[in-house]
Amino acid sequence: MDANAWRLLDRRVETARFGPFTFQIGVDPNEVVLPLQRVEDAHQRFIASPLSQVANQLEREVVAGSVFGTNTIEGGMLTEEETAVTLALAPEAIQEIEQRRVVNIKAAYDRALQAAGVSGWRLDLDFIREIHAAITRNLPHPRNQPGAFRDNPKTTVTHVGDAAHGGRYKPPQYGGDVHLLMRYYVEWHESLVTADVPALIRAPLVHLYYELIHPFWDGNGRVGRVLEATVLQAAGYRYAPFAMARYYLDNLDAYFTLFNVCRKRADKHDEYPNTPFIAFHLEGMRVVINRLHDRVNQIIAVLLFGRRIRQSLDTREINTRQYTILTQLLTLPPPASLERLRQSPWYQALYLQRGDKTRQRDLRQLRELGLIRIKADQVWLDLDRAF
Repeated sequence: MDANAWRLLDRRVETARFGPFTFQIGVDPNEVVLPLQRVEDAHQRFIASPLSQVANQLEREVVAGSVFGTNTIEGGMLTEEETAVTLALAPEAIQEIEQRRVVNIKAAYDRALQAAGVSGWRLDLDFIREIHAAITRNLPHPRNQPGAFRDNPKTTVTHVGDAAHGGRYKPPQYGGDVHLLMRYYVEWHESLVTADVPALIRAPLVHLYYELIHPFWDGNGRVGRVLEATVLQAAGYRYAPFAMARYYLDNLDAYFTLFNVCRKRADKHDEYPNTPFIAFHLEGMRVVINRLHDRVNQIIAVLLFGRRIRQSLDTREINTRQYTILTQLLTLPPPASLERLRQSPWYQALYLQRGDKTRQRDLRQLRELGLIRIKADQVWLDLDRAF
């Protein structure tokens, strides 16, 4: 990475009413070279894990968490559980606006994944309009038209941000300026692709400058995060690009503030104004990829543990009561309360005609076999036994 070569990619655009607008990488290579390597190392470990065995479950979890994250950032009211339930509904069952917001984001994700899977995909205005249309379709808004760029009348001013996150910003208002900047936006990104600027740098820049232009009346945050994810997905990163929405939600104040930090540094002609947001993004990718890797290992451990205890049942190492206890524990978040376990209807049904000694013996044998661990009133499955 050569800072001088990167400066040659700066693009200053003179607009009709907004004034000059500059696209620049604006990143100090010395500050991001190590974070970049950490992300790449994490990604290599992740894709070397047995993803094919857990792909369906992992994708469902990532989509639900990501849709919840990006929707909640923009004021969505559904919980993560309600989001997952909504995503499983048939189209004709979608009635409420909150549900529509969720399925719209999923539709945008699906289109982005389809596009990113096409060899040679390039970011262009048609794709951006298509994503916006998917996200805002059938959602009420006094001015927004799905896929149509904003053109503010003189009586209506668009502002972005608030005082708590670095101040309010007035993006371009005139439709001619918005169209011009969006055209240069995609052309500038293409110049970065040609110059082999890493996708881990390009993607957050796509996100940052999109939000600074703020081209639509509604849905800009959701669109910006999908564009960022599509650039990463097209570059070969799996699952993590869309899971970044949850990272942004978890670090919401920093996320919102950094847009203004970078904008103000650029206004002051800082040499590397965008470094803070790029560094934030890279740390997010590292964290998200490692979380996904841990989740893959956990899912695999559960699958292997299930096979292990089935084999133990078949060989009569454990009895059917013990097998039932273990399979039920697989469905519960660890650790489980022994008291709640004993009060569960299914557990009580196992011992209707048996005494307390049998209950205690069953648990003791499971512990001696190394299949469970018990401490105080808590019980864990010993998933290490799966390996």
